[in-house]
Amino acid sequence: MAMTIKQLTDIILNQAEEKGFGTKPEDINVMEKIALIHSEISEAMEAYRYKNIDGKDGLAEELADAIIRILHLAGVYNINIEKEVLKKIEFNENREWDWDKMNEIHNTQ
Repeated sequence: MAMTIKQLTDIILNQAEEKGFGTKPEDINVMEKIALIHSEISEAMEAYRYKNIDGKDGLAEELADAIIRILHLAGVYNINIEKEVLKKIEFNENREWDWDKMNEIHNTQ
């Protein structure tokens, strides 16, 4: 069964409420939530590094963890993340990257 991002966010917020993870801005520490998102991304990187894609603690699972944490934070702040993602996709559609300049910056660091 396909779900919208809003439906997934609602499920995540319901679970957060049941588990005591907070569902209102005053119930959470935003910096901690962002750090936890970052840690899930780091775990995804390590899973990929060791070629664990689909297993326990694999890339797929860690990316799912990151998305759950992101949707939790977006839900707490009532951010329409689906709208924001679509807006960013539209922006990126016409965006141009100067790859030569980006490579120059990376090579000088």
